[in-house]
Amino acid sequence: MARTKAVAYADDLLIATWRDTIRAVQNYANVKMSKVNEWSRRKKIKFNDKKFKAMLVTRRKRRENKDITIYLHFKPLEHVTQTRYFGIILDRNLNSKNI
Repeated sequence: MARTKAVAYADDLLIATWRDTIRAVQNYANVKMSKVNEWSRRKKIKFNDKKFKAMLVTRRKRRENKDITIYLHFKPLEHVTQTRYFGIILDRNLNSKNI
């Protein structure tokens, strides 16, 4: 079963990955982002680093460090608690609002 999904439309890209632990999510997401970085370098496409955001979505209640660091072009992405995708605001609990 695939544990990563990439959805691209026009100039929007969403990469979702799920794993058993938060650290595994962080590690795997960084592997995927390095592939995105390599692909963009080969195709001579420059992504706007400021538009990329990282958001951890989890239902875990236990106390653990839920800060993740995802990199693009060797720079950490901004970590957010909600994001807008196709006019829908999603938060880290997967609640949504239309705007």
